[in-house]
Amino acid sequence: MSSSRLGLRLAACLLNISEARRKNIVENIAKAALLEKNGQTHPEVSVLNIFSDRDYNRSVITIAASVDDLGNSVLAACLEAFQSINMELQEGVHPCLGAVDLIPIYPLSGVSVEECGAVARSLAESLLLHVPGCSLFLFGEADLPEKRTLVQRRKQLGWFTRRDFSTLEPDLGAAPARRCGLTVL
Repeated sequence: MSSSRLGLRLAACLLNISEARRKNIVENIAKAALLEKNGQTHPEVSVLNIFSDRDYNRSVITIAASVDDLGNSVLAACLEAFQSINMELQEGVHPCLGAVDLIPIYPLSGVSVEECGAVARSLAESLLLHVPGCSLFLFGEADLPEKRTLVQRRKQLGWFTRRDFSTLEPDLGAAPARRCGLTVL
């Protein structure tokens, strides 16, 4: 029996952060995704995997939850990341662009890509409220009406080249600040 017949509406986020060498910071960011506002563990949220590459100094934290809970969990993880990671000090082989580099949201079960785009747009608005100097670029279903792909956005932003991003005009927020960098979601 498929989970959609059981009424489960699940989505996932592969949260890309610019840290892999300080394990405690990566773990704290993952733990933040699991907690409710009252500090209790959220029963509907799971961290499925943490992949860290020390040379790249980049980690991907896979967070899964109901589509209604995913945005708040990812927001909590992002807030911890922005507080803990300073891009002015970040070094690594991968040309990381931001403390929170990439926030792709995917449907898992009973959820449409359009709903994932709505979660991403809502998350973007929340990040703007909570992170001064946040600089956001959108792709896919979050990028309405253009719906530019991640590949298109990477080319437009010069993703794989280290350069001064302060001249870029984000879709939302301020010009990229050196401490936060830029975030694509």
